Amino acid sequence: MSTSKTPAPCRTATVRERSCRKLALLFMLVSVFASAQVNHGRPVSAEELTKLDITILPDGSGLPEGSGSVATGAQVYSQKCQSCHGANGVGGPFDRLTGGVGSLTTDKPVRTANSYWPSATTLFDYIRRAMPRTAPKSLTNDEAYALAAFILSVDNVVPKDATLDAKSLAAVKMPNQNGFVAWWPKRK
Repeated sequence: MSTSKTPAPCRTATVRERSCRKLALLFMLVSVFASAQVNHGRPVSAEELTKLDITILPDGSGLPEGSGSVATGAQVYSQKCQSCHGANGVGGPFDRLTGGVGSLTTDKPVRTANSYWPSATTLFDYIRRAMPRTAPKSLTNDEAYALAAFILSVDNVVPKDATLDAKSLAAVKMPNQNGFVAWWPKRK
């Protein structure tokens, strides 16, 4: 009578065989879950899609109705922006927004909305989508235009008495607009 014990099957399987078993089990589980009917919700209505489609292109396509002056922008800025970005956008706890125009080719470039961004429409788009940080998308279109006008006026990108709307904002020439490769096709 033999005293040697036959090892359990799982102990005699090689590492490769165990990996193959695990992989086969994984494929079986995936096929079971894939065959189950999945409810992904409902189609988005045209009205809902319109509310979500707030894309603004560098050429101004997609800019909404409204307008805002530098003076109004200064008031909105002091109420909703200054605590984070400092007086006149020179910096606070969060990013600096103004200054640095002409500094990008120096040893100490200052990248701000006015010195770095190639399009004024990008400034409006960012303000409308993301600001204020504590309540994104809470600004009206008029407030976003006014804030863009104020920020651009600090570095004389637009005059101190400017009022911006969709047409005039798209026409603003940014100091670094030629510092980027134009990847967006021009509209005819």
